[in-house]
Amino acid sequence: MAKLLKIGIVGCGAIGSSLAKAIVSDFSEKAELASLYDIDIEKAYNLSMALAIGSQTMVSRPIKFNRKLAALNLEDLINKVDLVIEATKADTAFDIAKKAISNSRDIMIMSVGGIIEHYKELKALTEEKKARIFIPSGAICGIDGLKAATCGKINKVILTTKKPPKAFLGAPYLLKKKIRLDNIDKDTVLFEGNASQATKAFPQNINVAATLSMAGIGPEATIVRIVASPTITRNIHEIEIESDAGKIIIRCENVVHPDNPKTSYLAVLSAIATLKQVLEPIKIGT
Repeated sequence: MAKLLKIGIVGCGAIGSSLAKAIVSDFSEKAELASLYDIDIEKAYNLSMALAIGSQTMVSRPIKFNRKLAALNLEDLINKVDLVIEATKADTAFDIAKKAISNSRDIMIMSVGGIIEHYKELKALTEEKKARIFIPSGAICGIDGLKAATCGKINKVILTTKKPPKAFLGAPYLLKKKIRLDNIDKDTVLFEGNASQATKAFPQNINVAATLSMAGIGPEATIVRIVASPTITRNIHEIEIESDAGKIIIRCENVVHPDNPKTSYLAVLSAIATLKQVLEPIKIGT
């Protein structure tokens, strides 16, 4: 029997919980959910219990509730796994990634905006420690075309993100500028700048900008527009790429995650698809 890939999830909120359930239900033949960690330890305990109850019908080999599945700290989780999945917030993503890679563990990063300024440092560390970083495409399409276009010359990359106003609640940029979301009654441009600026201004809303910039022409050259639209119920991302290979235009209208309006359901499915690619011998796409 092939050795199961031991996976640990850091962050037991909406995204981490969705990924944990997918690992138990869809990948039990090739992977094992070995550990959970959250700064709120009760979230890890509760998720562990929910998985144990749910797995009675999800898989042929139900898991037992084990409080040890909930790690007491990040180091404890890292020591138990082969692959760490970060599903926390932008301000903690880099530290989690650095600790995992320093211990020669692979890591999948969901809060991509948190590593945009440290990408080169992490890349160098992975080469030293023989580890790998996996970054899902997230809530957008077209990363394959963008990566291919970078082998030639790219002239511009523009991302326009539209979300319902409530999706931007708590964004540092809005608090600093004292922008009130409850007064918005038409499409309103909240921000326009580069990807580096966007991820700092809206750390919980614009991970796609970080992914797009790292796959393409970099955070300083990638242009981002963020729009609050009271007339929509979906998160919309429009991408325009101009290169010597041609022009690429992408529009994604994403259903929001049922437990987190700040993210798209596609972002979770993208992470599941990335995990599938890690486990499968055949890789499809650029």
